[in-house]
Amino acid sequence: MSINTAHAQGGVLIFAGERILLYCDDVELGFDGNNQPEFKGHKKGRLYLTTHRVIFNAASSKESMQSFSMPFFCMREIELEQPIFGANYIKGRINAEQGGKWQGSVKIKMWFTAGGAIEFGQAMLRAGQLASRYMQAQQPPAYTPPQGPVYQAPPPMYTPQYGNYNWVPFNTFPNAPPAQQVYMTESPPPYPGIEPTAPPQPMNGHPQESAADAKAREAAGSSYYNPSAPHNVYMPQQQPYGAPPSYSDVVDKKNQ
Repeated sequence: MSINTAHAQGGVLIFAGERILLYCDDVELGFDGNNQPEFKGHKKGRLYLTTHRVIFNAASSKESMQSFSMPFFCMREIELEQPIFGANYIKGRINAEQGGKWQGSVKIKMWFTAGGAIEFGQAMLRAGQLASRYMQAQQPPAYTPPQGPVYQAPPPMYTPQYGNYNWVPFNTFPNAPPAQQVYMTESPPPYPGIEPTAPPQPMNGHPQESAADAKAREAAGSSYYNPSAPHNVYMPQQQPYGAPPSYSDVVDKKNQ
């Protein structure tokens, strides 16, 4: 996870080959357990689920934390909370990336003031499980900020892709981020995502993938969350080396 490396010119900054799956405005992010100044207070802004990570962008240009990047392999103990009183929220713990401008770990909570916390969380968990197929046994390399020029991303990198991502709740989050707020670098993602390589160029508005990859995607998604049992998120098997992405302690709690 890194601080202030995923924003540019008032918008979000993604890697070359990284695709935005979901965009949600009106999100509040809170932190606990780390005294670094950027973690003080609650932050208001927007949230992006991509093929490689979750990105928070602050709504205010005066906020010291303009962006907060959370790769799947940095996430621990993710839970989807549905309290009887108050809004649903996602909570968990995020570990720092080496070179990510901070150290240690921090507990997070994400509230969705316009709704959609559970749907976003379920999609985030599925994406993490899919990405785990391509994780290597060794720890990922130290984080390197994006290099090279920054330019506006082409629409296929942030508009809804209904063909191959049928586990993404586009009905809950139908809107794409504003085109003038999505930027891309020429740097590739420094860690695996849900695809074995960068997604192929789309044809007729839909990305192409092999039948084997589509089958693997569906199997991984369905094994992680059963739509007929919406209050349960199923745990994947523990990785033998205990390496990321760690969704080993995921619990989707019932109303309390």
